Amino acid sequence: MLHDGRAIRVAVVGGSRIPFCRSHSVYRHHTNQDLMTAALDGLVDKLDLKGQTLGEVALGAVIKHSKDWNLARECVIESGLNIRTPAVDLQRACGTSIEAAIMIANKIALGQIEAGIAGGTDTVSDAPIVFSEPYRRMLLDMHAAHSFGDRIKPLLRFRPGFLKPEFPGVKEPRTGLSMGESTEITAKEWDVQREHQDQLALASHTKAAAAYDEGFYDDLVVPFADVEEDNNIRRDTTFEKLSKLKPAFDRSGEGTMTAGNSTPLTDGAAAVLLASEDWARKKNLPILGYLTFVKAAAVDFIDSEGLLMAPAYAVSDMLKQANLTLQEFDFYEIHEAFAAQTIATLKAWQSEKFCRERLGRNEPMGPIDLSLLNVKGGSLAMGHPFAATGARIIGALAKMLSEKGSGRGLISVCTAGGMGVSAIIEAA
Repeated sequence: MLHDGRAIRVAVVGGSRIPFCRSHSVYRHHTNQDLMTAALDGLVDKLDLKGQTLGEVALGAVIKHSKDWNLARECVIESGLNIRTPAVDLQRACGTSIEAAIMIANKIALGQIEAGIAGGTDTVSDAPIVFSEPYRRMLLDMHAAHSFGDRIKPLLRFRPGFLKPEFPGVKEPRTGLSMGESTEITAKEWDVQREHQDQLALASHTKAAAAYDEGFYDDLVVPFADVEEDNNIRRDTTFEKLSKLKPAFDRSGEGTMTAGNSTPLTDGAAAVLLASEDWARKKNLPILGYLTFVKAAAVDFIDSEGLLMAPAYAVSDMLKQANLTLQEFDFYEIHEAFAAQTIATLKAWQSEKFCRERLGRNEPMGPIDLSLLNVKGGSLAMGHPFAATGARIIGALAKMLSEKGSGRGLISVCTAGGMGVSAIIEAA
């Protein structure tokens, strides 16, 4: 992007998050606002932003109460940033905080703002529970009535079944299938073997535990609610233990996806600060890397394509724009919504037919070096608070590139609705 005749590069300054924890565990009495504010507080303290006015804060949540209609602004007010910092809510399912980062980055690149925070939060533990539609309609009719008699009439429709609560679900409205059920279909289409899924899950836990032990997450994860580490990480898990788990989404005897090779329902929040080079240097803040390319894509998951396969398209299109090959990266951060989804995406990039017919390429994109995949652990180990995962990845990847001192990293995130978001971060 150009501003006043010069290019404005978007710097990743730093990230902060709270530990990701299994839903209905330690965060069960905390709200999205509690979690997100804690992550913002961590970023404000870490980068000495107390009292500062930023150009924008963009964040969101996938599952939230109606009272959270202005969640981003309320979190900013509580965070320690200057109250004059504006904020906006947005949502792109599991790609929410990556989309937030794209929005902030575009504003910086265009010269509209100098710095901003992107983030996301989700808690299934505090999910909104609503009344049944007949009961809700009865109450609304009573509220709209103008006389006592008119208020009584709707009560005549009442039935005990009206009181049965409705819990939020993660099923696709168009197909009626859950994410896991949809991915089981993809796993079969791409012949994703159970043992490969369990191997990826084991690697995720092993890498995440090692990263915590070496102190990598010391300045990225701030304690909250007396928790200091993601509580889904299984340090004692083994391939044998994972292989004994029963299929969770297809119990016909042909299912391969289990609770061990799928992400658990998770609560958490994450945030990342982006800025122009000039702003960061004037504030004497670190520049860990630069957000250089981004791309979103969508697929026809209703009729012909896998629900979570859009990242295969997004990454392909992004690499064409960047004039890069899939192998020209030092790190790959591919969100592990399910091990099967990650493996299917990798197989798609190696498929001559898929690359030719779906991606418009003359030859396969090829394999990646798996030793460079999710090297500090992935979502299978750390968990996946839907809207928080993107910010978690950006913060961690930028730090990895900064420590290496060179190179570039690829981000790929699948989302509900048959969409995917990808990004490239380059070392400073």
